[in-house]
Amino acid sequence: MKASQLFDLTGRVALVTGASSGLGKQFARALADNGAAVALVARRADRLKTLKDEIEGKGGTAVAIEADVTDRAAMVAAFDAAEKAFGTVTILVNNAGIAQSATRAVEVKEDEWRKVLAVDVDAVFYNAQEAARRMLAAGKKGAIVNIASVLGFGVQKGTAAYAVAKAAVVQITKALGVELAFKGVRVNAIAPGWFVTEINEQYLAGEAGEKLKRQIPMGRFGQEGDLDGALLLLASEAGGYITGATIVADGGQVVVIA
Repeated sequence: MKASQLFDLTGRVALVTGASSGLGKQFARALADNGAAVALVARRADRLKTLKDEIEGKGGTAVAIEADVTDRAAMVAAFDAAEKAFGTVTILVNNAGIAQSATRAVEVKEDEWRKVLAVDVDAVFYNAQEAARRMLAAGKKGAIVNIASVLGFGVQKGTAAYAVAKAAVVQITKALGVELAFKGVRVNAIAPGWFVTEINEQYLAGEAGEKLKRQIPMGRFGQEGDLDGALLLLASEAGGYITGATIVADGGQVVVIA
């Protein structure tokens, strides 16, 4: 089979959380460019509308759905809206996430700890549950792709809450991957290294960023499109025998951390 056929997502329905900016925005583009109808989910409706128009302007198919991933009722409604528009969601990209302030562990406030885990762990699990339940009820195979981080494998100062959360995402991926494999629902993760996005651009712009860059064997931060290949592999039939796995895409940084 040709690569173009292996990675083809025509007829598939994808839902991407955190689609209004950063990695989520690019994930949505990559899925749409390869044939999927994409439900764009985030809190910022204006940005979703702009992305929807962009995708449709290139011949793709998308719907914009405003929702907060920590609101379970809102996310059930988001899946309902995606299903009404396109049919059962068979690709979930659990991308929405937040970082913590660069605070030492002993100084992290309880409300910040809870907020990071609510978005980066709880929502990932509950949204994966919702997607899997719907796929199973519809008798459809599918793929769930969770977005972890290189910090799930090795920590740096000032990242305790985020690193703990992303390590949990790796374990959620394994747990769900084991339980859902027999039903034809594959669950995998991507662990990006440092990519410049809205949540970290100020941090990476200074000396801290330059120091981090020196720790990356490739000598640069991730660029737009660097994760497209991993995403398409895990979402498509090209990755049909992969489940419970985490693909690290970090320019070699995890090797240095380890």
